[in-house]
Amino acid sequence: MRRGDPLLNALVTANVLLVPDLLEVATEPTRRALLRLLAEGEKTVTDLSGHFPVSRSAISQHLLLLSEVGLVTARKDGRNRYYRLDGAGMVRLREQFEAFWTTELDLLVADAGRVGQQPTQGNS
Repeated sequence: MRRGDPLLNALVTANVLLVPDLLEVATEPTRRALLRLLAEGEKTVTDLSGHFPVSRSAISQHLLLLSEVGLVTARKDGRNRYYRLDGAGMVRLREQFEAFWTTELDLLVADAGRVGQQPTQGNS
């Protein structure tokens, strides 16, 4: 495959589209609640699922997604998987939230400045 090859471009596009967004994953309400519970310490899926009106399988899927974006890690001990927060992933999440809000506030300030510079009607 060469650069510019349609198949290569399709593969690159497909791989990019499959990467979940860290902020989007972390802000879903069930996953936010899972992160809060895991902040207390390591827990199994069974421990976690007792806090939700959904199946253990559904909680496992949420944990898998959190793991894919690097927010949680798991270790296996016998038949159980123990989940805990990933410190480096949580640092990345904080950085992304801070960058998001910094950008949004900068845009708000810029918008407010433009609105303040517009002449008001009737005062010309």
